[in-house]
Amino acid sequence: MRPDGRRPDELRPIQITPDFNRYAEGSALVEFGETRVICTASLEGKLPAFLEGQHKGWVTAEYAMLPRSTHTRSGRNPGGRGQEIQRLIGRALRAAVHLPHLGARQITVDCDVIQADGGTRTAAITGGWVALALALRRLAAKEKLQGNPLRRSVAAVSTGLVGGEARLDLAYTEDSAADVDFNFVLTDGGKFVEIQGTAEAEPFSDEEFDRLLALAQLGAAKLFELQKEALARAKTP
Repeated sequence: MRPDGRRPDELRPIQITPDFNRYAEGSALVEFGETRVICTASLEGKLPAFLEGQHKGWVTAEYAMLPRSTHTRSGRNPGGRGQEIQRLIGRALRAAVHLPHLGARQITVDCDVIQADGGTRTAAITGGWVALALALRRLAAKEKLQGNPLRRSVAAVSTGLVGGEARLDLAYTEDSAADVDFNFVLTDGGKFVEIQGTAEAEPFSDEEFDRLLALAQLGAAKLFELQKEALARAKTP
């Protein structure tokens, strides 16, 4: 039995609340159990210098854990770990967008962790996609675009081996004790954007990896359903 009573193949209770922020073009509060992340997508009429003259837009992300999102207060500087995570979020969300259809615009997705209990990066990607999709929906309603920039859904989920058992969506107590842990970023078309995996002690086998992959695909299918339901509940443009 897992610490919170879940089955090995069961996600934590997950909620995605669209339009959580009244000012951002797109926003969502995403909750993976006790992990909670506010995601906001902001439309900006500027581009990074390296994209000037290339006739396409850009999607980027910033990530931070707020000072009391954990047991002790931390500073507001994202540090090396935070920078690595925000680059991951940016890569994941760009995989969802056809950048030429975005035009000469940048969308910045801010992911702020207000409470952490494991899986903050996977929650940020899953909720960040909802915020991004809402921003793109509203942009398309206001301006004529070349085409729909949103190409696919993207979500992320963790898996791991804890005491030899393959488990889905690890909370902090499990993640900190895992022998192997993975983060999978997947598309609703069944493809992969990124896979991050580490053996903390003994190396893992092909068979163990296949078990973790199957759990990630199972969990992602549910996350895609929750993303669609969140978009359906959002305010109209």
